[in-house]
Amino acid sequence: MKNVFKLNMVLWVMGILSIPAQGQDLKSLIDLALTNNLEVQQLAVNHKRALEKENEVDYLPDTQVAVGVFTSRPETRTGAQQFKVSLKQMLPFFGTVKARKNYATALADVKYQELVVKKRKLILGVSYLYYQLFQNKASQQVVQSNLSLLKTYEEWALTAVEVGKSSVVDVLNLQIRQNELNEKNQVLREQYEGLSAELNALLNRDMTVKIEVVSELLIPERQALKAVDKLEVHPELVKYDKLYHSISDAEKLNQKQRKPLFGFGIDYISVAERPQMNFGDNGKDILMPMLSMSIPIFTKKYRSKTKQFVLEKEALSLGKQQRFKELESSLYRAKSDRNAARIQYETQNKNIRQTANATKILIKSFETGTLDFDKLLEIQELELKFQLVKIQATRRFYEQCALINYLIQ
Repeated sequence: MKNVFKLNMVLWVMGILSIPAQGQDLKSLIDLALTNNLEVQQLAVNHKRALEKENEVDYLPDTQVAVGVFTSRPETRTGAQQFKVSLKQMLPFFGTVKARKNYATALADVKYQELVVKKRKLILGVSYLYYQLFQNKASQQVVQSNLSLLKTYEEWALTAVEVGKSSVVDVLNLQIRQNELNEKNQVLREQYEGLSAELNALLNRDMTVKIEVVSELLIPERQALKAVDKLEVHPELVKYDKLYHSISDAEKLNQKQRKPLFGFGIDYISVAERPQMNFGDNGKDILMPMLSMSIPIFTKKYRSKTKQFVLEKEALSLGKQQRFKELESSLYRAKSDRNAARIQYETQNKNIRQTANATKILIKSFETGTLDFDKLLEIQELELKFQLVKIQATRRFYEQCALINYLIQ
């Protein structure tokens, strides 16, 4: 393997910063996903819509205008009333409009937090798929390398058969093993296409776009796990805080809405002149300013809302505690799995070195005598197994690093 790719898990958005090798950079794929992903775009639109709600709630009650014509004109001293025009404007209690805007802002904050959570999960999902693609590609290269090695062994076996130092059975065994590895290689290629399509779906682009990833990752030096109290600012938990705050604002609005409404207006009545009469106020129109107040006498619904808000806050508090415990458990489990992956990685390195030494010993014996192809094939199968397990352990290590950063970054 010639391509070396290192990830420093404590940098960049989720602690993911790549040193590019041959293959696509994980950071660029994540940036593309954050820009193109449809769910992220949908949540961003929902957040904008929630922000626009602030303008919607900044209003006063509609102005009431009424016009009436007297079908039977009532007579007054100054003349008969012809028609009446009324104008009335109600005003909410002091601070009600501000309370509505605060509540709308709080709901917009909740929508924004949902967007933040989705982006984090998207980054984690893209990272997982990337590491799966890495495992697949690295496995393909290992299988291909072992196929080339088996081809060489087959040539040696054919030579040994010609000089009577080996059996045709050894050749057949080597060929059967090659068939198995060819099958495995083809399966890996098909799986790579499926994983690529899944990643392209997250990137919101054509499923057939080819994705090239690195074929080798190095596990860095041991890193201390960050403090657990970082979980307190995890966006999933912050969302609970935003919801709690929105309920507080909803209750403030509820208290404002149970207050009286005040109104002012004016009535204008057109009065016709009395015929054949001459006095100062003859036909004088009537203008009557008015003040009004709407008193909410039946307040049961407001009291009920207050009780509901109290219960909802209690439910949110319990939900946040439960989610914190789940995230905390995931954090410690990820730490353990990451350590286990490192142990497995280091063990496979030792096993690979030892099988390489065993292979050298067997090959050296071929120079002086017969070569035990059964033993050679057995060791080759062990080495392939160790190489694949090492790749799997590397993938698991970086997946757990990505999960840890999702939880505490």
